[in-house]
Amino acid sequence: MKVLHVVGARPNFMKAAPVYRALASRGHQQTLVHTGQHYDALMSDVFFQALEIPAPDESLNVGSGSHAQQTASIMSLFEPVVLARQPEIVLVYGDVNSTVAAALVCAKLGIRIGHVESGLRSNDRTMPEEINRLVTDQLADLLFTPSVDGDENLAREGVAKEKIFLVGNVMIDTLVQFLPKADALYPKLQAELSLGSYGLVTLHRPSNVDDEATFLPMLEVLDSLSRELPLIFPVHPRTRQKWAAQLEKCNPNLRVLSPQGYLEFLALQKNAIVVITDSGGIQEETTYLGTPCLTLRENTERPITITQGTNLLIGRDWELLRKGFHAALNGPRKQQAPPPLWDGKASERIAEILTRLSL
Repeated sequence: MKVLHVVGARPNFMKAAPVYRALASRGHQQTLVHTGQHYDALMSDVFFQALEIPAPDESLNVGSGSHAQQTASIMSLFEPVVLARQPEIVLVYGDVNSTVAAALVCAKLGIRIGHVESGLRSNDRTMPEEINRLVTDQLADLLFTPSVDGDENLAREGVAKEKIFLVGNVMIDTLVQFLPKADALYPKLQAELSLGSYGLVTLHRPSNVDDEATFLPMLEVLDSLSRELPLIFPVHPRTRQKWAAQLEKCNPNLRVLSPQGYLEFLALQKNAIVVITDSGGIQEETTYLGTPCLTLRENTERPITITQGTNLLIGRDWELLRKGFHAALNGPRKQQAPPPLWDGKASERIAEILTRLSL
């Protein structure tokens, strides 16, 4: 089977890597297309190297822009690639603009679409990612879900049962594979950063980092919390540039770093006392690792990380953030098994399904 993978942002790379390897072991012909939605080398190139997947066969280099501009650019540049490559199926991942743009192109050309990480819903249409998820799932021919709630959401939206496959979480496949390397790397990282006990912060959503009325009070709370437990804060280059003056005024215990590589960040997550984030993928990874996670969002498309994981939704309730922080600082970690099928074998299930369907 001729399979074409579309990736455009860091979370896509972590999801595509194990699927690519599983299909390669079964002899399928594969093409990897990188749209360039994340175009900074620190946010993109290093991830291909760390995840041990080949360099992209095609790079569209779309760069930044509004949602409409970026989606339109991907569509116009991706269509000729699909026409030239003639894949039998195109696999799209997650919920970024690259995902919905590729799905739209393939749907109009009559090429089968497989959506990996299908069915997740925040039920908040102010989130661009939610629109991408809804549209992609209506267009997809094969919908690979990470958890039972995904199946339930799709059934509610009228997706035919025979299109839906509960396979588990491919991002956890990558975590399971590379965790030993992250563990081996941690002593070096610990020495380089002079790490004792610490918390980890990661923020990237425009609703959190672009608006002064939101970000500055949030930064003030983080600055205060870091006086009780040092906080490591890898900051996106755009966020760092925008708030450079304010970040420089924070106390030294709030340590601003450049974006970290996959192995480094995984090691930091595992060994943190607590993680404060607005990332969906990190909610999942901390659940698997057993690290307390405080999510600075009003909702999540990954509710299983709350019901069966370590995640607590904070929104913009700074008092709740302080309570959750102190609970993580002073209390024992939850001891529980990961959610069902988060076992490092989701990509093998996807490859087996695709192989079966290609016969």
